[in-house]
Amino acid sequence: MLQPPGFVNKTFPDHICRLKKALYGLKQAPRAWYTELQIFLLSLVFVNSTADASLLIHRKPGVTLYLLVYVDHIIVTGSSPAEVSHSPLTFL
Repeated sequence: MLQPPGFVNKTFPDHICRLKKALYGLKQAPRAWYTELQIFLLSLVFVNSTADASLLIHRKPGVTLYLLVYVDHIIVTGSSPAEVSHSPLTFL
């Protein structure tokens, strides 16, 4: 095995990560994935919508961002195109 391109540790080029538990293929995988994503988004001051558990909302003065999670898709939109494109969510 090799370290993934772009993530090679120059100090330990021969070290690799050992997988402790596979997530994919399990019945709980979608729920576990969503839980991890939700914890991350809540740390970015998003809040869950009371109308839909898969909708998270971030409000700050003059700007509202909406993030909708559907299966393995994430839709981000908001009241300010500039805020959406410069959001920390653009890497998701």
